[in-house]
Amino acid sequence: MQQTTSDDVTEYVTVLIGGQLFGLPISRVQDVFMPDRLTRVPLAHPDIAGVLNLRGRIVTAIDMRVRLGLGRDKDAKPAMAVGIESRGESYGLLIDSVGEVLKLANDSFEQNPINLDPRWSRVSAGVHRLDGQLMVILDVDSVLAMGGEQMAA
Repeated sequence: MQQTTSDDVTEYVTVLIGGQLFGLPISRVQDVFMPDRLTRVPLAHPDIAGVLNLRGRIVTAIDMRVRLGLGRDKDAKPAMAVGIESRGESYGLLIDSVGEVLKLANDSFEQNPINLDPRWSRVSAGVHRLDGQLMVILDVDSVLAMGGEQMAA
């Protein structure tokens, strides 16, 4: 499920969600933005933060803290969002902060560790170990497919 930019390197946009480092394949990221004027959607699943108008497109905002089982951060500053397109629809994954773009060697990619939180392993394509820190690679299609499912604790 890795998105490669050359034969041996993959580029990832790094994001922080609940203090955990995650990576999104850069080929799946459309843009990064500050969500403005979210409109709540009645009866939507709790991880759907709402919808917004981004340059004329209707974007569904997904609260990644809730989707990953981390709960909402009541004292958080306004979230950042990573814009994703899938099957003709636009999504904004609400994150705590965006980091840098990392180019990582594909040979440092590993399968999910057996002790990875099951809620995360369902949306993870694998991991990279970076200087004592684990970067979980998000499988964008799995993240979007989870919509409406109840996450087991």
